[in-house]
Amino acid sequence: MLNLRDERIAVTGGAGFLGAHVIEKLEAEGAKDIFVPRSSDYDLIDKQSIVRMMKDAEPSVIIHLAAVVGGIGANMKNPGSFFYKNLMMGVQLMEQARLHKVKKFVALGTICAYPKFTPVPFKEENLWNGYPEETNAPYGLAKKMMLVQSQAYRQQYGFDSIFLLPVNLYGPKDNFDLESSHVIPAMIRKFHTAKMRGEGSVTLWGDGSPTREFLYVEDCAEGIVLATKKYDKPDPVNLGSGMEISIKDLAALIAKKLDYSGEIVWDTSKPNGQPRRMLDVSKAEEYFGFKAKTSFGDGLDKTIRWYVQNSKA
Repeated sequence: MLNLRDERIAVTGGAGFLGAHVIEKLEAEGAKDIFVPRSSDYDLIDKQSIVRMMKDAEPSVIIHLAAVVGGIGANMKNPGSFFYKNLMMGVQLMEQARLHKVKKFVALGTICAYPKFTPVPFKEENLWNGYPEETNAPYGLAKKMMLVQSQAYRQQYGFDSIFLLPVNLYGPKDNFDLESSHVIPAMIRKFHTAKMRGEGSVTLWGDGSPTREFLYVEDCAEGIVLATKKYDKPDPVNLGSGMEISIKDLAALIAKKLDYSGEIVWDTSKPNGQPRRMLDVSKAEEYFGFKAKTSFGDGLDKTIRWYVQNSKA
């Protein structure tokens, strides 16, 4: 087991939504030497910038959370840049970590890496049984290449790298920008805005039939830190809560929690995304003792409360 008190830990994306929670969990574990490379100081798509970051930070552990992400709309508008930027960040960072003899590399993948028609619940061994859902395949595949690299480096160099697959995250301080946000923050903003403006309807993408699983951001951070400490195998591991809800039921639930009574209109000219998503989360519990603690209702209440208190709508 890795004693995080003794390690110099670099957390890419450490200033972001998930990263801030990971740093809190690391500090709670007694980690005192944490380095967060800011994008304004280090462009992690550029090799020389990564080399400079490695020299400045001298990390013994890297937790790679940085990513260029967004919902279905952002993925459809930016497939090329999402692929290139995520691929180059991961590939170059892991290579420099190897060259600089980093003790452990924690790579964060994405639920989007799974094949479009993966049997539910998604098991890690299904990861290569088909092509991902088209709207976010470039992003999903770019992140998936870190698993290939991780396993290849472990085989050839004995490099200790692990690969985690978190499901859709949500929580306070999420990205609520409708141009790039994921489904929960987008719905919260739309319903809250419609209520404040007295609008009689809210339009949502697709037909509401797909299902999704969600993991509260603090729970995900705990899973990442547990894996950093305890897990050192080549196999990818899912991080999730093991729940499943349809987008239609999710919309009704958020509308109810926000006390919005208007009509929900489904724009079926817009894509649904992957038909179903729910993870088998047994390996995370077996390998490093992770199990989500926050119920979906409680997590949603905390997220809505934070948004309403901080919204300018």
